[in-house]
Amino acid sequence: MKLRAPTSGRRGGVTPPGRRGGFTLPGRRGGFTLIEILLALGVLLIGMTSVLGLLAFGAAMSRAAALRGESAAAAEAVFADLEERMFPLIVEEGVERVGEPIEVEASPVPGYEGLTYSARAEPDPQLATELGYPLEYKVEVELSWTSGGRRRSRTYTTLMVREVPYGERLRRQFIERDQPKPPVKADAPKPEK
Repeated sequence: MKLRAPTSGRRGGVTPPGRRGGFTLPGRRGGFTLIEILLALGVLLIGMTSVLGLLAFGAAMSRAAALRGESAAAAEAVFADLEERMFPLIVEEGVERVGEPIEVEASPVPGYEGLTYSARAEPDPQLATELGYPLEYKVEVELSWTSGGRRRSRTYTTLMVREVPYGERLRRQFIERDQPKPPVKADAPKPEK
């Protein structure tokens, strides 16, 4: 008895792994059909479009957050500037008092090029004191800038107390007190003839 070595292929013998028997249609080969490839490319296209959309959305959100942070810092700079100059110190007959709030129109924001602000204060009539004027004011601040050729603005509201800033009081108390007063010019005597 003669033993034959197992063979692979179409004509018989051992069936290769992964195939169901040794019979295949003549002209049919293994691989993907055109429809399967187009379907896979469609799924890939949808996935890549979604990823790119998410990346663009994330970049826009990051820029918006940076602009909001810069806007908040600019508003803080404006409020610090207003605390220094909103209520002027008035000296009448040697008596110092706090003046009426001033209106600010299109003043540049320190440290921010191209950014201007306007401020208007309205008194709170319910908080008038025995001094005859209110101590608390509602201040509306409008920040304006140019972006993309268009003028844009944003409005902020805060409450401010009618008082001279601490720095101004210290300056008047210590610096101006120590400086010599300028001499008062008296009428020069007329030369005698």
